[in-house]
Amino acid sequence: MCVDVLTFGCRLNAFESEVIAREAERAGLSDTVVINSCAVTNEAVAQARQSIRRLKRERPDLRIVVTGCAAQTQPEMFAEMAEVDRVVGNDDKMRGEAWRAARAAFDAGFGIGTSEKIAVADIMAVKEMAPHLLDGFKAGLPRVFVQVQNGCDHRCTFCIIPYGRGNSRSVPMGAVVDQVRALAERGHAEIVLTGVDLTSYGADLPGTPKLGQLTKQILRHVPELRRLRISSIDSIEVDRDLLDVIANDERLMPHLHLSLQSGDDMILKRMKRRHSRKDAIEFCAQVRRLRPDITLGADIIAGFPTETEEMFSRSEDLVDECDLTFLHVFPYSKRPGTPAARMPQVAGGAIKNRAKRLRAAGEAALQRRLAAETGTTRQVLIESATQGRTEHFLPVAISGERPGAVMALAINGHDGARLTV
Repeated sequence: MCVDVLTFGCRLNAFESEVIAREAERAGLSDTVVINSCAVTNEAVAQARQSIRRLKRERPDLRIVVTGCAAQTQPEMFAEMAEVDRVVGNDDKMRGEAWRAARAAFDAGFGIGTSEKIAVADIMAVKEMAPHLLDGFKAGLPRVFVQVQNGCDHRCTFCIIPYGRGNSRSVPMGAVVDQVRALAERGHAEIVLTGVDLTSYGADLPGTPKLGQLTKQILRHVPELRRLRISSIDSIEVDRDLLDVIANDERLMPHLHLSLQSGDDMILKRMKRRHSRKDAIEFCAQVRRLRPDITLGADIIAGFPTETEEMFSRSEDLVDECDLTFLHVFPYSKRPGTPAARMPQVAGGAIKNRAKRLRAAGEAALQRRLAAETGTTRQVLIESATQGRTEHFLPVAISGERPGAVMALAINGHDGARLTV
C-alpha cells in the first residue's frame, strides 16, 4: 500500500484528494492514510475522528495524516490523538514540499510530541492559488471535478469555512481551460467546476473575470467537452454571462444548486447573507424562464439561532415557491468562534424536528420530479454498470451499460429512488 486518501465533505475536497494522493506518492510516502477532513458541522469532525480510531485499530502499522478544513481550524485537537502522526494545513496539502517534509519527519522519527506533529501555516496569509494540472483522475471516471476557486471573503455568522480555507482566490482562466481540455481529451465525459464560493470567481484576477466568462471560455475553447456542470452557487452573485450560458448552451447541464440557507428575511440578516427571500424566489423564476426544464437544489439550515416556528415555516414554503428538487438539509451546528455560536440557541429537539420536516419536504419534491419524468427521453451519463445520471442530475437505474458513455434513454417510470428505463 502506498497512500490512500479518505475524503470528507464537499466536492472541492474530492478534487483536492486527487492532488494529495499524487503529491504524497511522489514524495515517497507509503503505508499512509490521509484524512481530508471537513469542518462544516460538529458531526463531520466527529466522523473524521471516528475514522482515525477505526483505521488505527484495523492497521496499527499505518501512518495517519490529517488535513482539510477541520485540521486547519483545530490542529491541536487532532495532534493530541495518539493515532495521528501528522497534521498538515489546508493550503499546504496541495504542495509537494509539505509531503516531502512529512516523509522526512517520519524517516527521522519525528512526530511523537503534539507540537512536532503540526505543520499548519496561516491560511489567511495565502493570496494566490496555483493551478493543479492533474495527469488524470482514476481511469474510467465519467465525471471529474476541476477546482477553479478557493476560500471565501464573506463572513456568514454560522460558517467556520473561511478560517479553514482563507480568503477568496481564483485559478486563471487559461489554466482552467487547459485542465478541462486535458481531462476531456482523456475521455472524461462530464466536468464539474467547483470552489468554496464559486460565484466569486475572478475577483482577485487581472480584469476581474466572472464565472460566466470562464464558463463561456471553456465551452468555446473545448468543443470536445460533452457536459459541463457547476457546483453550488450564490444566486445573488450570478452574472449576465452565466445567465446567457444557462439559456443558450445545452452543454451546460440544466441543474443548479443554490446556497439559500433560509427562507426568512430576519434569519438571513442574522446569518449575514446578502440575499432576501424575494431575491431567491425571483432568481429561481428567472432561470426557469431561461431554461424551463432546469432542476434546482438548495442548502437550507434548520434551527439557526433565534429561529421561531414561523420563521422556519418560511424555509419549508421555499421548497414549493422555488420548486426545489434536491434539498441538502443541515441541522444547525454550533461552531466555536463564529458569531452565531453566541446567539440564543434553538433547543436541540426542535432543531432535529425541523430538519426532519425539511427532509420530508425535500423527499416529496424529489418524488414529484421523478414521477414527472415518465415518458421523457433523457441524455444519461453512465456512471457505473447499474446507474447513470440525466442532464438534471436525476439518478437512473440501468443494467450493463458502459461507464462514461452518454446515451439517449426513454424513461418509463421510477422505483422511488431512481428513474427506470
